[in-house]
Amino acid sequence: PRKPVNLDLFVVFCGVILYLAAAPAAIFCVNLIVFRPPRCRAELADPSVSILIPARNEEGNIGGVVASALASEGVALEVLVLDDHSTDQTATVVEEIARRDPRLRLLRSADLPEGWAGKMFACQQLGEAATGDWLLYLDADVRITPDAARRVADHARTAAGRPALVSGVPRQITGSFLERLLVPLIDFVLLAYLPLWVMRRQTSPSLAAAVGQFVVVDRKRYLECGGHGAIRTTFHDGIHLPRLFRQHGHLTDLVDISGLARCRMYEGSKQTWNGFLKNAGEGLGAPGVIIPMTVILMGGQVLPWILLPFTHGLAQGLLLAAGLCGYVPRIAAAIRFRQSWIGAAFHPAGVTVMEWIQWIGHFRRKRGIRAMWKGRPAV
Repeated sequence: PRKPVNLDLFVVFCGVILYLAAAPAAIFCVNLIVFRPPRCRAELADPSVSILIPARNEEGNIGGVVASALASEGVALEVLVLDDHSTDQTATVVEEIARRDPRLRLLRSADLPEGWAGKMFACQQLGEAATGDWLLYLDADVRITPDAARRVADHARTAAGRPALVSGVPRQITGSFLERLLVPLIDFVLLAYLPLWVMRRQTSPSLAAAVGQFVVVDRKRYLECGGHGAIRTTFHDGIHLPRLFRQHGHLTDLVDISGLARCRMYEGSKQTWNGFLKNAGEGLGAPGVIIPMTVILMGGQVLPWILLPFTHGLAQGLLLAAGLCGYVPRIAAAIRFRQSWIGAAFHPAGVTVMEWIQWIGHFRRKRGIRAMWKGRPAV
């Protein structure tokens, strides 16, 4: 006869699963209290801001992002666009706008040196050419409100510890099912696993986080740290740039810019898959991180729903509570950041697909297969 299952041990296991779901839900809810939009400080002089836009084959996007940048108010402004060897009409569009507005300059990228990722080299050239005290790096698919640059610069000038870098997640516009499934997880991962109240008090590199679509940095401290040249081999400046500042003893911060910027990060399922695969191997997929994060994410967000139909009694109650805890951040984010309810409803599936992509990227890197983006491989 089979030995009976040790139910007490299984109940303890279900309790661990509940902890893996409840802890990030609690962190997310507390973070929502301190994760606020930045405010303008009327008593401060207008900050000097350079808005920097790297562009490679962005003919369809570049006009919109430049127009929104030039509409910025309350700042001493310059806008620099670096054409990164585009083969479309990106440069032509910028030149036409620059003829009407002298605050806009078009730069041409030098040839990509050995050992550099393309975006990092583009951002480094922009940072060295800029004259503003504050540098706002924007991706070409981002659109900002007229007060965005002023408000984030004012936050950087007045926040406790005077952060050298301030970033945030633009409101994410999603179309295809895979976009709705995966893109909102950016907010979930940032706010459920990073206690902002600790991040704002400590310079530990392990607390580094930013979103490469929208990053404001203090130009002086940026250049002192080596800028993007110090992280030249990565595709993922959202992790490595704030980590660089923190390694040099500077604070970095995250603020709610969902009302100040919007972005359609990817268009269609194929581009979404390739975009997430590009960053796999860094962040959640980094060699020393991928196993514990897989256990944490899959254990707390997916496993409760897998085990629930096969349990009863106290164990079933614990698993149901864990499953519901996983939905708390997604419902809160859908309301606060106007995210897709489809992505929220299929949250366990989204986490599963995201982890699947991380492991595919992990094994591809181990086999020496380099990620590609816009026709160029990772270093």
